[in-house]
Amino acid sequence: MKNKGCLSAGTIGIALLIIVAVIFFWGKNGYNSFVDKEQTVNAKWSNVETVYQKRANLIPNLERTVKSYSKFEQETLTKVVEARSKATSINIDPTNMTEQDIAKFQAAQGELSGALSRLMAVVESYPNLKADQQYINFQREYIAIENSIRTETVYYNDAAKDYNVSIKQFPNNILANFTNFKEKPLFKAEPGAEKAPEVFSE
Repeated sequence: MKNKGCLSAGTIGIALLIIVAVIFFWGKNGYNSFVDKEQTVNAKWSNVETVYQKRANLIPNLERTVKSYSKFEQETLTKVVEARSKATSINIDPTNMTEQDIAKFQAAQGELSGALSRLMAVVESYPNLKADQQYINFQREYIAIENSIRTETVYYNDAAKDYNVSIKQFPNNILANFTNFKEKPLFKAEPGAEKAPEVFSE
């Protein structure tokens, strides 16, 4: 006579199948969610790179405009050109970037920001250059791009934080570790980053 207190092999088998199915669907949904959030982070990073590249693309026209004023301080312009070269030489793979990558990228872009700020301060001593239409156009584009940079870096950080929280929460962290989803680094605020870029009067 069968022991009614014992589960049959069939019942145990069905229970195991249910457990496996639950784990499978949880893992599938979790993995797909990680992929979706990571792709969002990568897209936001691409937008960040795009706006920084737009700023870099302004430099050749600025250089031509400033060079037309022969008495302008060449050293100041040279530093802008050199900083642009350094900033555009840094390429980061968003699928495998680290805090060190972000720090290096920010440092190079910050160097270009500083060089541009110094150049615009020097331009104040050159009324004709300051009133040049090409230079005025540069100022307008520059401030618009700087505002876009701040916006896009905030969007990137928001997406990265959402992704990071998702892969670090239990039990998602188990799946993330098993499937090699890694935390994304964030942009760190620089002193004065909350302020609009300073441009001088026309």
